[in-house]
Amino acid sequence: MDASLLVIIVVVTALVFDFTNGFHDTANSMATSIATGALRPRTAVAFSAVLNLVGALLSVEVAKTISGGIVDDARITPAIVFGGLIGAIMWNLVTWYVGLPSSSSHALFGGLIGATWIAAGADAVHFAKVVDKVVAPAIAAPLVAGIVALLATYLTYRLTKRARKSVTDKGFKAGQIASAALMSLAHGTNDAQKTMGIITLTLITAGTLAPGSEPPLWVILSAAIAIALGTYLGGWRITKTLGSGLTTIEAPQGFAAQTSAATVIMASSHLGFALSTTHVASGGIMGSGLGRQRDGVRWGVAGRMAAAWGLTLPAAGLVGALAGKIASLGTVGVIAVAVVGVVVSLVIWLLSRREPVRPEHVVDEIAAQAETHKVAV
Repeated sequence: MDASLLVIIVVVTALVFDFTNGFHDTANSMATSIATGALRPRTAVAFSAVLNLVGALLSVEVAKTISGGIVDDARITPAIVFGGLIGAIMWNLVTWYVGLPSSSSHALFGGLIGATWIAAGADAVHFAKVVDKVVAPAIAAPLVAGIVALLATYLTYRLTKRARKSVTDKGFKAGQIASAALMSLAHGTNDAQKTMGIITLTLITAGTLAPGSEPPLWVILSAAIAIALGTYLGGWRITKTLGSGLTTIEAPQGFAAQTSAATVIMASSHLGFALSTTHVASGGIMGSGLGRQRDGVRWGVAGRMAAAWGLTLPAAGLVGALAGKIASLGTVGVIAVAVVGVVVSLVIWLLSRREPVRPEHVVDEIAAQAETHKVAV
């Protein structure tokens, strides 16, 4: 296959991944605002889409980590990157279908690492960098966000316990709009950069860019637009899980959860840590639930999420390894991987149409959970 054509295929596939990242992770930014009624669902996703686009233009530190740190760009080819992207997209679609907020970021890392490992050898993966920039933040960031959200929620309820609930709710819902904006900016800043890094890595492996180059302007803009469009589509299945499945969210804890998660993500993006916004957002929501009451988290749902988190890297890695190995065999291999990717994606989409989850379903589910909570209280 012509090298230029292969690069174009990889770039398009990377933008498709970026698009799936957007609708897969919409819930990270907006689930709590939708859950408390601070923003209506359609307004929330439009608001988040615009701010994701803006956030994607603020920094390239995470992109540089991916394009020049995780794998040896001298040892891999665009075909290997293509295989890794297919592994990431498949995992994103599967977890979206079942409504599990797994990490799009770790799906990308898993797919890229698996494809590189099998096609180019284990020494082509910089495992020390993976531990330093990916694994360690994956463990620490949600814990930090959860602890901060727990303390913030506890103090908030203590300080406002004598105030009228209608007054405090109104104030915190207004605050949630600001914290949702910050969270959307943070998501764009961290997650869109991962696609920028992958495209830049592809251009380096193809010899179009010099090693160590920053993402060109067209890469930054295209990644920003792709994640914004995906966000606007809205990942309602996962929003339903984060908005009502983990805990019953009230305005004060929603504000605490969003602000805590956004602060952690923005700080990590500045340092070049490619962490999972899904893990951080989920940690903030769980922490806020515990801060309101000791039994405020539905641990069965949390356990399923944790299982998906643990499976993401190896599962995407296995698919990426197989796809990367086949794609690296030549033109026939690339076509075969592309056909399988399209067919699997189409099957998952058709299955999702049999039991669609729409914005009104999310609102109804959240309202039912809130009514159950009131009765219990």
